Amino acid sequence: MPAPYLVFKSVSKNFGALEVVSPSFDLEVKRREFVVFLGPSGSGKTTLMRMVGGLETPTKGQITIDGQPVEGPDRSRGMVFQSYSSFPWLTVAQNVAFGMKYRLDISPKKKKERLAHYLALVGLTDFANVYPNKVSGGMRQRIAIARTLAAGSEILLMDEPFGALDAQRREDLQLQLRLIQQQDAKTVIFVTHDVDEAVFLADRIIVFSKRPARMLEEIDVTALLGTERTLALRDSEAFFHLRTKILRLVRASAGADE
Repeated sequence: MPAPYLVFKSVSKNFGALEVVSPSFDLEVKRREFVVFLGPSGSGKTTLMRMVGGLETPTKGQITIDGQPVEGPDRSRGMVFQSYSSFPWLTVAQNVAFGMKYRLDISPKKKKERLAHYLALVGLTDFANVYPNKVSGGMRQRIAIARTLAAGSEILLMDEPFGALDAQRREDLQLQLRLIQQQDAKTVIFVTHDVDEAVFLADRIIVFSKRPARMLEEIDVTALLGTERTLALRDSEAFFHLRTKILRLVRASAGADE
């Protein structure tokens, strides 16, 4: 068995007197795995993701990647948020290339190759010279994803990145994100409170309680639905049953102790 890639070991998090993550949170994530953190809004799942990104520090415990402790932000861990984070004065191509701006270890020729690769990967080649205010919200999220990948991020940390999109664009980007993750072999931690999105995207779902965050259940989605995700899968009996099971679990958690 290969060693786990990303490890949470006895992690807890307090903000002053407020307990956000319950003591002794433990989790192991495999390299190239797509893991979804699912739970009620405010449950602490984003705080856990931010700790992986080095933006927050555990009160107790440790997070390691490839055996090395996370001690701050690093370009190997790229974050994509719900808000569109493109630079309006740069073209689509310039926005994506910005992720490599400070990579002195990459030659100009290699940067051009990487830029072309990631523009193609997210389907923005034809919009390379367009400014972000001329493209849709879904395209602006693709810009953010491509910029993060171009920077050399091995882990994508995604905090409800499709939450502000309409249903059609959200569905399109969910399909594309699975394709990108498989083609570019990235590890993904994806935060959402949307059960359908979690089931469609995840290799594995971690269901959280309401704050303070603790793991209620771990669900191996790949074992139940396989690795291929298509729109037809959403209409399958297996998808419906898994969605219903998780939805009941989340609802029970949200209503506990009230």
